[in-house]
Parts: sequence; C-alpha cells; structure tokens
Amino acid sequence: MPDAQPDDATDVKAALLARSNRLGGDPRNTNYAGGNTSAKGTQRDPVTGGETELMWVKGSGGDLGTLTEQGLAVLRLDRLRALTGVYPGVEREDEMVAAFDYCLHGKGGAAPSIDTAMHGLVDAPHIDHLHPDSGIALACAADGEELTRACFGDRVVWVDWRRPGFQLGLDIAAVKEANPQAIGCVLGGHGITAWGETSQECEANSLRIIQEAERFLAERGRPAPFGPPIAGYGALPAGERQARAAALAPLLRGLVSTDRPQVGHFTDAEPVLDFLARTEHPRLAALGTSCPDHFLRTKVRPMVLDLPPSVEPAEAAARLRELHEEYRAEYAAYYERHADAGSPAMRGADPAIVLVPGVGMFSYGKDKQTARVAGEFYLNAINVMRGAEAVSTYRPIEESEKFRIEYWALEEAKLRRMPAPKPLATRVALVTGAGSGIGRAVAQRLVAEGACVVVADLDGESAATVAKALGGPDKAIAVTVDVTDEEQIAAAFREGVLAFGGVDLVVNNAGISISKPLLETSARDWDLQHDIMARGSFLVSREAARVMTEQAMGGDIVYIVSKNGVFAGPNNIAYSATKADQAHQVRLLAAELGEHGIRVNGVNPDGVVRGSGIFAGGWGAQRAAVYGVPEEKLGEFYAQRTLLKREVLPEHVANAVFALTGGDLTHTTGLHVPVDAGVAAAFLR
Repeated sequence: MPDAQPDDATDVKAALLARSNRLGGDPRNTNYAGGNTSAKGTQRDPVTGGETELMWVKGSGGDLGTLTEQGLAVLRLDRLRALTGVYPGVEREDEMVAAFDYCLHGKGGAAPSIDTAMHGLVDAPHIDHLHPDSGIALACAADGEELTRACFGDRVVWVDWRRPGFQLGLDIAAVKEANPQAIGCVLGGHGITAWGETSQECEANSLRIIQEAERFLAERGRPAPFGPPIAGYGALPAGERQARAAALAPLLRGLVSTDRPQVGHFTDAEPVLDFLARTEHPRLAALGTSCPDHFLRTKVRPMVLDLPPSVEPAEAAARLRELHEEYRAEYAAYYERHADAGSPAMRGADPAIVLVPGVGMFSYGKDKQTARVAGEFYLNAINVMRGAEAVSTYRPIEESEKFRIEYWALEEAKLRRMPAPKPLATRVALVTGAGSGIGRAVAQRLVAEGACVVVADLDGESAATVAKALGGPDKAIAVTVDVTDEEQIAAAFREGVLAFGGVDLVVNNAGISISKPLLETSARDWDLQHDIMARGSFLVSREAARVMTEQAMGGDIVYIVSKNGVFAGPNNIAYSATKADQAHQVRLLAAELGEHGIRVNGVNPDGVVRGSGIFAGGWGAQRAAVYGVPEEKLGEFYAQRTLLKREVLPEHVANAVFALTGGDLTHTTGLHVPVDAGVAAAFLR
C-alpha cells in the first residue's frame, strides 16, 4: 500500500475519476453504467487525528464515463477487511451488502455497490472491473479458460463464474495472491478485472487485457462466425427499412406494453442486420445474453421475428402477435421453473428486445435512455457472441444463474429505491408549433413531467433549439413540418415513432392569425388560416389516430383552441371561424375515438401576449389597434377585462394541457378548458 499523505487524498480521487472517465468514455472498454473502479490511500481521521486507510470506489448505479466525486463510495479498509471474520458463507453472502454501510467514512457519497468486496479484498492499490466485448467473448466461450491461457499466458488468470458479491471478491483475492505475476483476471461469464500499483499502471493493464483479447479474436477467429447468409434475409434498402420500422413500431410498442407502458428505440446498425441475415442467429438469440449487466437490461433473450423481410406487412404483424403470446408464455414458464417462496413477484413477461430480420432492432424501457441503452447492450451481446463463436462456441451462464440475478433480492431492493415515476413517464407527445410561444411552453411542461416530446414546427431551426434545450434526443427531437402538408405530417409521425416507439399524446397548437374586418378579409386570408388551423389540426389528428389505434394503448389529443371559438369579437372573422371549427373537431373526435380509449379535449386561451409567436408576428399590433391601446400595453389591457384581472402567459396554457393529460382526468373527454383569467362572455353554455 503506497503512503498517501493527507493532502494526497485529493490527488488519489482526481486520478481515479480521470481514469474512470477515460475508460468509461470508450464503449470498447465497458458498457453504459457497467463496471467499477477504485483507488486506495490514506487520509487523516477527523475523530482520532491519525491516518486511516480508505478506499474510494464507484458506487451503485453510477456510470464510469460521467463519474464525479459524488458518485464515489468512501469506505474504511480496516472495517471492510474485518468483514471476512464475520462472513457467514456464500449462502448468506447477500447479508454483507448491508454491512458495507458500517464501513463508510463520513457523510455523503454514493451507496456501495455489490462489487465493493472485489475492490476492498483484493490486495492492490488500484483496481478496474470492466465489461469489454472482447473480454466477455472469452469469458462466455465454451473453453474460455483454455482460451484465456492461450491469449495471455499466466499474466491474466481465469476465475470460474460466480455471481457478483462477497465470495467473488474472496475468489479474486485468492487468485491474485496465488499468481503474483498476474495483471488481472477474466471472470467466467462476466467480464475482466485488472489491478496496478499506480492509477496509470492499472489503466494500462486494463487496456492491455482488452486490446490483447481483441487481437486474439481477430487473429484466431474464423470468418463468418454467425454462419452463411440466409437467402432472402438480407437488409432492406435504407429508405424501405425505415418505412417498415415506422410501420411496425406502434404495433410492437403496444405489444411490449402489455404489462406496463414502455418507451422504444430503434436501430438498424450494420452488426444487427448482419447477425439477423445469417443462419446461426436463431440458435444464438435463443441462448440469450450472459454478462449480468447485459441480461438485466435485455431480459434473458430477445423476441425474434422468424419471417423474411419480403413478407407483406400484415403477415409480419400477425406473426409478431403470435410470437408475443409465445414469448409471454415462455417467460412465465421460466419464472415458474426457478422462483421459490422468497422470490420477488414476476416483473413483467414482455420482451425488452425485438429483432426483425432485414429491418433492425427495437428495444424498450421505462424511458428513452433505458430503451436506448438496452439496445446498446444487445449490440454488445452480438459482439460477444461473434467473438466467442469465432474462436469457440458461445456458452452463456446457466438459465438458473440468470434467474438468480434477475430476481435477486438485492436487485429488487435497488429497484424499490428508485424514485417514483413522474406523471407523464412513458408518454410520447407530439406538439405542433412548438418552436415558440404556447407550443414551446407546452413542450417544456410535458418534458418536465416525464414525457418524451417531438417538437414540430415550420421553423426547423427554432424546433431544434427547443429540442436541445429540453435535453436532446433522450428527451426531445425536432421535426420540420408544415401542418397543411399530409406527407410532411406523416413523416413527422414516422420520425416520432422511430425515435420513441410511438406517439400517444398530441397537441394541436400550430396557428396563425390575421386580424381584419370582414370587408378587408381576402379569400387568401380565410384560406390560409383555415388551412393551418382547421385543416392542419384535422390532418395531425387523423395521423395521430392511426398510430394510437395501432398501438391500442389509448391516448390524448389536445386542441389549443381560443376564447374566440365561442366569443364573437370584432374584426376577426377568419381566425374566429377557424377556431370554432377546431372547437367542434374536439367534440366530433371525442365521440368517434372514445371506443379506442383516445380522449380528445381542448384548451381555450385568451390574451396570451408575452412569449406568443402569433402576437410577435403582427397579430399584437393589429389587436392593439382594434382596441386603441399601445401594443406594449396589450397584455395589461386583456388582463383588466377579465374577472381575475390577471395576464395569461404561455405556461398557464401548458398547465391546462398537463391537467388534461397528467392522469387525474382519466374519464374526461370532449371538454374545453378556458384559460382566459375569466372572460364572462366566453363562458361555455
């Protein structure tokens, strides 16, 4: 153990975080949130004043690539190592996780992970535990121990599969002590662990193991490890692939949401398409993934469509429904085979990964990031299978061991510690006119409440700015769309379902207004406003209904109408008439779509001046002239004519949209909610 002076603890932590970020920032080294790193040193104990040996280790739930000091658990090594004296044996090793809390040094920091024992019990100042595809390929090969010896000699030692925990830490510690020449080990069915006297040496040893395994697989591997191509199973052309994926996405999302709603992700990455085009993919997919991080995200195996891409979409859809029923029955049987009286209840029998030959991979989770990461993990699994099959035979851990981890009491406790989902979690919204004003405020509120949002606007640059501000592609995407154009609307929905799996909340907000008296209103003025708002809302709602009925998950359509839809104001014939059209669309569609569980409601704002794109575009000046007030005073004028004497802002309209869609008004449809601070003449009758 090198001596680290009190002031050196800062340097130890800084070096650990830098090493972690470098290793975690390269997907060849480890998967998202996978693996952990540690460093040991000394620091002054504020209670005794003396030096105490500490270990800083990545805590539970963190990600190496983005790890900060707050993500580290800090433990006293004397207490951690003393746990070996009270260790009750492998049958009760889970009890040791609670004991880690009694080894913590000070307040704050992350909760210790299940791998804490590995880092604390192994006698090395710096340790990396990683999940590289190349290392797992050796770990999951039928003759992995022999291949590890052939690849590394005695510098990297094989450790038989054992579930992560205290005993695995003891196993690795014993292997290191018996092999002083070793720089690390390959953990059967799992990953790699490396160590070093310095942070730099530890990182170099980790990279050496990963890169030597990559070279070994490349040099020793046979060509076409997944077998020859299957006739007719090649990838469809890119455009056709995307169109087929978009057509299947709503159906699939509805199927995999049988137990609980899911958000989706789609990829047609070349390794996925190549895997699905070759003869061995059914066998390998059925074997499932191996690394615990993999199958906890992807489930024990994917659902695979067993038809070529040339089949008609209707035939593919029918077969997917059959396969889904079979998958659920098989998963329930898997649970029954291995569950005992102490097992947690089955969490859901739907697949997390769906593979469609010639098209690509659909992955699912509780939010977009989880869905995307699940797909990334299965791509890791494909790489692992390729490597193992290239030099041997892919042999993942036993199904019973997978169940022990998937339904581990510690995993269940981890899930229960997660915060409650937000009201709109798993909901996917498409908001028109979302590049500014009310639409932007609605998008902001929906994302804040947990939804994923398709930010649709005629101004693509504004839409992109809003989507970026909302958090980027795991939260929001931007689409450029003219709501008067049927194809552009269909394209916007295709982008939405490819990004998030489907769409189940639509806000018709796009609008324009030209304030003129009757004799000055041209046919073009009339047509333009009706095309954008009446026709546009109709076209968007029609496309939304197609997606929502295919998903069979219900849904919400909200129209941003206006007080003018029910109030006869001066010099406003075209705008008010089209708003009345929208208002009646709400009633008509509520009546028609109710049988599909789709609720249709409206919001009637008035006097939204600040932040409004319509008012900034000239409407404000026109209305100010009508009422004889300065334009900058228009908001105040509108406020004073209301019962509440309050100005209406875009976020107030957004609040009403959330109220209609956030879960409390589940039995409300065909309603118009006024957001006008009280305009008595616009009261609904």
